[in-house]
Amino acid sequence: MSGIDEKQERLLEELELFQDWTERYEYVIGLGKRLESLPEESRDENHLIKGCQSQVWLDAEKKDGLVHFYADSDSLITKGMIALFINVLNGETPDAILTADMSFVEKTGLKEHLAPTRANALNLMATQMKQRALAFA
Repeated sequence: MSGIDEKQERLLEELELFQDWTERYEYVIGLGKRLESLPEESRDENHLIKGCQSQVWLDAEKKDGLVHFYADSDSLITKGMIALFINVLNGETPDAILTADMSFVEKTGLKEHLAPTRANALNLMATQMKQRALAFA
């Protein structure tokens, strides 16, 4: 099992601990609140994920062969959603990110409880993170 697979499993197990969707959303929002700060200079058009209902900025760097992501949003739930991806993909190699199966998001059940525009944002976030990893490959 890869590092990404292990992180996905751990995240799914943590979400299963919560009995209702309110608690799950609070958990996701909490993940967003714990994200490392996005440098102010990264809050520009070049780092904005286009197509999201809320503003979401994503930046990445490669250090010692591993990709590190930084993100922020003007919406707490959206920031939490991108934090899900960061928790799973951060500190992995570009190749591991590019080949990662991102269907774990379906297994969280979050998509069914989001407005269609927010659910679409999950796909956009995953795509952007893979594109950043491709640039480092």
